[in-house]
Amino acid sequence: MSDDVKLAFAHPSQRAAAMAAPGPHDQGPLDRISLRDHVVEVEIGAFQAERGTRQRISFDIAVEVRPVAAPVDDDVDRILSYDKIAEAIAHELEAERLNLLETLAERVADRILLEPQAMRVFVRIQKLDRGPGALGVEIVRARSAEPHGPVHETDIAPRIVFLSNAAIASGHLGHWIDRLEAEAAPTILCVGRAGILRPETGHVMTQRRIDLLAIEQNAWVLASRDPRCVVVATRTELDWAMKHGQISVWAPSKIVLDAVNGPPKTLPDDLSLVTWFASTYGVTEVLAIGADAVDSAGDGVAVTSRPAGADAV
Repeated sequence: MSDDVKLAFAHPSQRAAAMAAPGPHDQGPLDRISLRDHVVEVEIGAFQAERGTRQRISFDIAVEVRPVAAPVDDDVDRILSYDKIAEAIAHELEAERLNLLETLAERVADRILLEPQAMRVFVRIQKLDRGPGALGVEIVRARSAEPHGPVHETDIAPRIVFLSNAAIASGHLGHWIDRLEAEAAPTILCVGRAGILRPETGHVMTQRRIDLLAIEQNAWVLASRDPRCVVVATRTELDWAMKHGQISVWAPSKIVLDAVNGPPKTLPDDLSLVTWFASTYGVTEVLAIGADAVDSAGDGVAVTSRPAGADAV
């Protein structure tokens, strides 16, 4: 077996050693820390058979680190802790349900490289339960610039407004959107299920899909009433829209189905889904126009109800 083949199937720490890059200022190879055989159970995968079930995946990670300028002095604050690697894995697994190991590997690598000491990272992730062997991916990523500062999450607190079917059909809709736009606050509009007959399957997971699609149908109805209402399905698009002053209409399927800690499979009413969504942004109050004030989801989100009249907002 050639050295290249051996290296291809070697542990990331061995690959890191074989591919060791010179350190800054000709200080020689960089130091490395590693995490081996880190196994967690998660829901992940692009196939329908992988939805609603958990499987074991393993992580092997090696990180090349910037040499410490001053003596370490046995001080954990001076080095890149192993905990940071485990925390990067946990953070990305909790952020949302993913289809691809490739996506997860990229995100874990990117998060580790946000640490000031991390210079290059080798990430291997394997599915352990999908066949007689381990199925996986391995990537190598390097820092492309000077170290970032500490990791900060996006901190956007939008105004979330629920519009009932009566509100969507109201002649006052344009007036309400005018007022929301004038306030210049990041705004996400949410709707309930369209008031049309829907199939009743008697099966929780399939009914959930049908109900989510009914909400998205209604989102497009709202978009047809006013061009400022842009239907958005992903958290990335929502965050971009809020930063650029765009009013979004939430299409919930992707975020709900990809959520690690999602809403209950069966919701008593549409507002319960909206309060869950609000809680994911840390929003504590939802304005509901033309709907009863209900917080059945128990998300600690208050609902302020207004009738579907001219002064609703």
